[in-house]
Amino acid sequence: MDFFKKEAEKSSNVKHHQFWRHDNKPIELWSNKVIQQKIDYVHNNPVEAGLVYNAEDYVYSSAIDYSGQKGLIDDVVVFRMFDI
Repeated sequence: MDFFKKEAEKSSNVKHHQFWRHDNKPIELWSNKVIQQKIDYVHNNPVEAGLVYNAEDYVYSSAIDYSGQKGLIDDVVVFRMFDI
């Protein structure tokens, strides 16, 4: 947590050690399609950054858990889509 605190202190838009930027907008996850879109977006960030070729190859990602394999962290809860 000290790392996050120090990084937050560097940012001019972060007050009182808040770790989230104040300009983020909440997104309602109102459908399976939207939920999957957001999960895919997060999992593809390391690919887009050129760190790995496949999302499942990024060590610190839960993408491997979503693919049915075992990731680095124990007890990852894989989000299951819900029926609307």
